[in-house]
Amino acid sequence: MFKFLHAADIHLDSPLRGLQRYEGAPVDEIRQASRRALENLVQLAIDQSVAFVLIAGDLYDGDWKDHRTGLYFVSQMVRLREAGIPVIAIAGNHDAANKMTRTLPLPENVHLLDHKRPETFPLQDWGVAIHGQSFATAAVLDDISAAYPPAVSGMLNIGLLHTCATGREGHRPYAPCTIPGLISKHYDYWALGHAHRHEVLNREPEIIFSGNVQGRHIHEYGPKGCMLVHVDDQQRLRPELQPLDVFRWQTCWVDATAAATKDDLLDRFRQRLAKLMAESDGLSLAVRVETGGPCGAHPEIAARPEQWVNEIRAAALDLGGGRVWVEKVHTTTTLPVNLDEAALSDGPVGELARLIEELRGDPEAVLRLLADDLGELRKKLPPELTEGPDAIDLAKPDTTGELLDQVREMLVGQLVSREVAK
Repeated sequence: MFKFLHAADIHLDSPLRGLQRYEGAPVDEIRQASRRALENLVQLAIDQSVAFVLIAGDLYDGDWKDHRTGLYFVSQMVRLREAGIPVIAIAGNHDAANKMTRTLPLPENVHLLDHKRPETFPLQDWGVAIHGQSFATAAVLDDISAAYPPAVSGMLNIGLLHTCATGREGHRPYAPCTIPGLISKHYDYWALGHAHRHEVLNREPEIIFSGNVQGRHIHEYGPKGCMLVHVDDQQRLRPELQPLDVFRWQTCWVDATAAATKDDLLDRFRQRLAKLMAESDGLSLAVRVETGGPCGAHPEIAARPEQWVNEIRAAALDLGGGRVWVEKVHTTTTLPVNLDEAALSDGPVGELARLIEELRGDPEAVLRLLADDLGELRKKLPPELTEGPDAIDLAKPDTTGELLDQVREMLVGQLVSREVAK
C-alpha cells in the first residue's frame, strides 16, 4: 500500500494584472498565494509520507522575472528530497522548453520528463511506471498522448499529460485527446493538467484533472488543491481532492425577489455571506456579489448605485472581520412590474420603451451611430474592463444589445416607479 500526489498548474509567482486598482484588494496576500499553496503541497506530501509527487505541467507561469522564482522552487524540492520523496514533472504551455530562458540545477529527486519524445520513468521500489512528455513549445496542437508507450506489464502505469482533453472552456486547445484514446493505453491512472477546474473524466481507469492549486481570479472559484491517491495491495486506486489554497474566490448570489427594502436585501446578503464563510475552511475570501430579481428595493438601489455597492462592502467588512474582500458587486434587480406590459401603455413610459426596443432590434446601427463616442469611451476605460475574462467589447453588437437592455430597464423602470409612487 502507498499514496501519491497529483498536482498541476501551480503557476508559481503568477503576476497580478491590475489587482492593485481594486479598492481594498489584499494584494500582498494574493501575490504570495501560489508560493504558500506550493508549501502546502510539500507539507501534505511529507505528512502523508507519499511515495512520490506528480506535477502535470505549468509549474511556472512563464519565464522567470528573475532567479528568485527558481530558487524558491529548489528550496521546496529540497524539503521533499530530505523526506525521501521523488518528484516527476512535465512542462506545459506556460513553462514549455522554448519559453524558459533561465534555468537552475534541480535536486536529484526532481525529474522533468523529456520534451522531444514521450518518456517512461520507472519507480522500481513501488512497482510504478510513469509515462509522459513535456511541451517543447507553448502551442502543442497534436495529440501527443497517442505516441505514449504501452503499459509496462506487472507495474502500476500512470500517464502524465498536459492537455485540453476534448476541449475545456477558457483554455486553449493544446495537446487534444479523447477519453477512448487514453483508455486504449491501458494505464491505471491519468494525471492531467491544463484545465484549472477539478474534473473526473473517467473511472476505471481514473482520468482526472486535479485543477490548479490556487485560484488567481474570480473565474477560478471554490476549493483548489491536488489529488491524494491511495493505492492498495491489489493496485486499486482511491483518489480524493485535498485543498491546498490559502485564499479562496467565491461568487455570492443573493436572490432579491420580493425584498421590500434595501435593508431587507442587505440582510439576505449577510446570511449568504455567513454561509460562504462557514464553508471556506477558515480561509480569507474574495467575493463577487451578484444580486437580482424583481423587488421593491430596486428604485432605492437604482437611484444610488454607488451607495449600494459601498453598503455591501461595509457589511462584508463588518461580518468578515478582515477575512472578506468584495471584488465586485453586480446588481440586476428589477421593479416588481412587467416592463413589457408597461411598453404597451400610452404616454412617456410606452414611448421610451418602444424607442429602445427599436434600437435593440438593430444593434449594428447603434454601433454606427455611436462609433465616435464609443471610441472615446473605450480609451477612458480602465484595463480591467478592456482585458481579461471580464473585458467589455464595445465593438460587438451583442454587447450593445446587453447595454440597451440595461438602459431600457433603468430608464423605463424609473418612470414606472414614479408613476407607481403617485
